[in-house]
Amino acid sequence: MSDHVSAVYELESAVPLERAAEVIAGEQSCGTFVRVARESDELRARHAAQVVKIEELPPSGRPPLPGMIGDPRQVSRGRVTIEFPLANFGPSIPNLLAAVAGNLFELRDVGALRLVDLELPSAFAGRYAGPRFGIDGTRRLLDRPDGPMIGTIVKPSIGLSGAQLAQLVTELGDAGIDFIKDDELQGNPPGLPLPERIRVVTDALKKVADRNGRMPMYAFNITDDLDRLEANHDAVLAAGGTCVMVCVNMVGLAGLEYLSRRTQLPIHGHRAMYGAYARSPQLGIDYHAWQKLARLAGADHLHTNGFSNKFYETDDEVLASISAVRAPLLGGYETLPVLSSAQTPGLAHLTYERTRTTDLLVLSGGGIHGHPQGSAAGVLAMREAWDAATSGEPLDERAAKIPALAAALDTFGRPT
Repeated sequence: MSDHVSAVYELESAVPLERAAEVIAGEQSCGTFVRVARESDELRARHAAQVVKIEELPPSGRPPLPGMIGDPRQVSRGRVTIEFPLANFGPSIPNLLAAVAGNLFELRDVGALRLVDLELPSAFAGRYAGPRFGIDGTRRLLDRPDGPMIGTIVKPSIGLSGAQLAQLVTELGDAGIDFIKDDELQGNPPGLPLPERIRVVTDALKKVADRNGRMPMYAFNITDDLDRLEANHDAVLAAGGTCVMVCVNMVGLAGLEYLSRRTQLPIHGHRAMYGAYARSPQLGIDYHAWQKLARLAGADHLHTNGFSNKFYETDDEVLASISAVRAPLLGGYETLPVLSSAQTPGLAHLTYERTRTTDLLVLSGGGIHGHPQGSAAGVLAMREAWDAATSGEPLDERAAKIPALAAALDTFGRPT
């Protein structure tokens, strides 16, 4: 069993890379800016983080972060691997983060620093149970044993009355949608408090199930202060709901894990605010590292962004995120990738060609609700586009037979 955590960083520095890496290792383990009296050789042997690999990379050419020491014309860049003794923090996500992503981002020795990967020892598998439902459990609850899982977000995100929301989810449910979720902006507002939202949605979807024999999964956003998470979950469970959603970065990884130990429902993990950690290539935590911790902490579903999205990530970066969530982790931790952000029927073929999997939850908000014939037609268009993609039928051939799909392509565009 490994007795250390391996952390990989990309950094730039005006001091030699070896020196910058040693500063990080010392600052984030048993050292400080000066050798102190009780920092014995024996203590350092047990607790000092070790720089084990430095790979030089071409300079980025970007201006350094504020406060960097040294001549900015003499900056070098590299990928650095540092091993942290597990004995320093034990199998604890919060304390692990204090070590591998604590004060180091503020060090003046670096002009850029990004945590790009983590390799965790099996002790973390013994501590964290991870997802309770994952892909297989979600498919079972959705009664969707194969194929892509098609979902949507309530739009408008906020402002609907209870009656309007009930009407919307009824239309979506009768159209055969697999999954509906609250927007991350919809929490527990005075105009439509969470208890009322739970009541109107579950009542509407139970009637859908009575008519059609199948009830869509609805992810209620229960994000709140930590002392409310369990009660919010229990209210959804008691009403017959089948999923809860939390904004992982708002409740924190410890809050997510707190909920996962108590949940009897899948946890839909939204990554809202993730861009604050990752958008700058010079600073923060790469999705590859972040998603490992979110999976450990219990996210059954995890947002990855989608292709041709409205945000900053390229399609290659999105594919890397989807692949990261699907990769094995400590022998388990199966989490369902969630694609969202400006997803439309015209992207089905591209998405399937690049991912080569249907173990995806594809969320289309405006791409369904913005359909000129209404949300039900939007659901049909998404389903038909994905059926065509997975069967190998060209999109335009399917659209020639399905007016709702043709209208969607005319509205949202065809793939380029």
